[in-house]
Amino acid sequence: MSVSRRTAIGVVLALAAAWSTLCPALAQDISIRTARDGDFITVSASALMKVDPSVAWAVLSDYDHLAKFIPDMKSSRVVSREGNVLRVEQKGDVGFFFYKEPVNMLLEVHEEPPSRITARGIEGNIKGLETRYDLQSSAAGVRLDYAGRFEPDFSIPPLIGMPIMNRVIERRFRAMVNEIQRRDALARGAVKQSVK
Repeated sequence: MSVSRRTAIGVVLALAAAWSTLCPALAQDISIRTARDGDFITVSASALMKVDPSVAWAVLSDYDHLAKFIPDMKSSRVVSREGNVLRVEQKGDVGFFFYKEPVNMLLEVHEEPPSRITARGIEGNIKGLETRYDLQSSAAGVRLDYAGRFEPDFSIPPLIGMPIMNRVIERRFRAMVNEIQRRDALARGAVKQSVK
């Protein structure tokens, strides 16, 4: 085999390894669906992961740090908390490539540890927002289900709007799954270190 051919194969393998490191959720059982329901957009997504359920819960409820790993989210912070009811302010963008719309929301969040988080929008430019995360543990792993329904208070381009929304939601859901897997791997590494 020539040196240039070996080099080309090496580059391809290196890129594949880098891609798999950056996108570990691609190997998981993930499904995402968006649809129109009148003026509303409905979303359902699920992932099956081999992770500690407590790590998954910790990531889902880490509202003050969501902007560090969720694409296009500029800020997320807990404004108030009374028991398991929180108010969370989030700012960011919705869009893809050339199409971007600013999004500002104040959410009322209800936690039911360790398995469910529901939220509804109470202020902002996303109307009728309702979302839910559910965690279920089984022998197969931890299943994360997401369901959402919302009406954007801005225009979505008719031909490319739904593909854009699907891509945005897919990127964000995969980012959540990737962060759960990343933190779980760190926690498992820490446990192995303490056992030695």
